[in-house]
Amino acid sequence: MAGNSYGQLFRITTFGESHGPAIGVIIDGCPAGLAFDQAFLQAELARRRPGQSALVTQRKEPDTAEILSGLFEGKTTGTPISLLIRNTNQKSKDYSHIATQYRPSHADYTYDAKYGHRDYRGGGRSSARETACRVAAAAFAKTLLATAGIEIQGFVERVGDIALNPWPKTLSAETIESNPVRAATSETATLMEARIRDVRKAGDTIGGTVGCRITGVPAGWGEPVFDKLHAELGKAILSINACQGFEYGSGFAGTYMLGSAHNDAFETIDGEVHTKSNRSGGVQGGISNGMPVEFRAAFKPVATIMQDQDSIDADGNAVTVQGKGRHDPCVLPRAVPIVEAMAALVLADFMLRDRASRVSVD
Repeated sequence: MAGNSYGQLFRITTFGESHGPAIGVIIDGCPAGLAFDQAFLQAELARRRPGQSALVTQRKEPDTAEILSGLFEGKTTGTPISLLIRNTNQKSKDYSHIATQYRPSHADYTYDAKYGHRDYRGGGRSSARETACRVAAAAFAKTLLATAGIEIQGFVERVGDIALNPWPKTLSAETIESNPVRAATSETATLMEARIRDVRKAGDTIGGTVGCRITGVPAGWGEPVFDKLHAELGKAILSINACQGFEYGSGFAGTYMLGSAHNDAFETIDGEVHTKSNRSGGVQGGISNGMPVEFRAAFKPVATIMQDQDSIDADGNAVTVQGKGRHDPCVLPRAVPIVEAMAALVLADFMLRDRASRVSVD
């Protein structure tokens, strides 16, 4: 199976299935000498893990990461970093009824069409369980980016038709992590939580958007043609399960504006270049301009619902697919750390590529 690696200089490869013995990731290219706090790694995984609140799947996984290589005396060695996360709470029997059935809007049919054989237990490789590997790898990426003063903050911007608009001028990680929805304000969180609970009681699911603001990115990161910064962010974010769309800056809303209203005017403050507005989302010509990088990711309602659905089996016969197992009624709260993780992996790669793109002359 191809397509399990991401990045050029800061590169990760993930492996494992939802109901296999373990999942894991290998990180190649992380610079040597980076001081790393393993408690931070576990804290990041705890943000993504299942069972953390009544609003998400109740699969109980501790998601304890074992660092097998690449770290010595609290610092990276420059060699490949390998992480292993053992699966401990699989309930494979919950999926025996769909061994030959195709669940609507899942990867069941497409995996069969591509490979002729699939692991139906929890979706196998197509399961969002794989994203724990990305979050684990991104703990190293975030640590690297922090040495340059770069911070990444995601939050749930919208659940169904309940939205926070405009974004707050400053995002509080404490506020976001204090509510189970991971909304940016307590008022919005209360409304969103109620909506998710109602949807869950009905045996249904609901989608929405995750917003992300990245501060501290210097001007000059990104490549001008095929590897544009926003293009790589889009590719990375769209690789997340259930992600349906990506937009940066003004996004699609900007298409309703005139150029005279949309353009970001430059100004100099204390000798530094800024723009008076940020409808470009911190990226112009595919390269960062020093302003906060801002984007949003759209997530569909989770495909597994606790209701019977019409479908077919592998032989083309009509069947009724029953909703069973442990699933998220809304993917958004757990998607926040995954969105941050993919953004961190993109930026860590561009950080190293930027270092390699110029000669330093004293």
